[in-house]
Amino acid sequence: MKATGIVRRIDDLGRVVIPKEIRRTLRLREGTPLEIFTDREGEIILKKYSPMMELNTFASQYADAMAQATGYMVCVTDRDQVIAAAGGAKKELLQKPISKQLEHVIQERMTVQAGKDDRAYTPVAAEDIEGVTAQVVAPIICEGDAIGAVIVMSREPRVRFGDAEVRLASTAAGFLGRQMES
Repeated sequence: MKATGIVRRIDDLGRVVIPKEIRRTLRLREGTPLEIFTDREGEIILKKYSPMMELNTFASQYADAMAQATGYMVCVTDRDQVIAAAGGAKKELLQKPISKQLEHVIQERMTVQAGKDDRAYTPVAAEDIEGVTAQVVAPIICEGDAIGAVIVMSREPRVRFGDAEVRLASTAAGFLGRQMES
């Protein structure tokens, strides 16, 4: 654990203000859910809560099945990081923070179908993976909230994704969203 040197007092309602610099660095926005942990030494640990992490194993298995069936790279994200990856992108993407562009696409609930040279192309992580020629991004919606995305990608030259790949990603995103609701 790293000390920041910042000290805050608890107010009369039991609240503590998290400094703006820390909120910006950790991408904490108003309404971001935080999970609270304590340890035996009396430390209080705040951790961003991701409902998608409850489906981590299931999302990994789903991404693996999609990648095996299609031959494409598949990843599943929450609003902060890649939680599952399969089809050759696992080492490059798993647990990497998502890009600001992807964060925006999720927030706006946009479905993106693009080639690498298209304006709509959305890097998955801050350090984009090499060789991607086509992608589809479908937002995962749970109880009205955009909580992540399913991304299908190809490294095959001259591949253009069509309606079938959009339906594939959208179906997976819809299924994962419904799993979260139950």
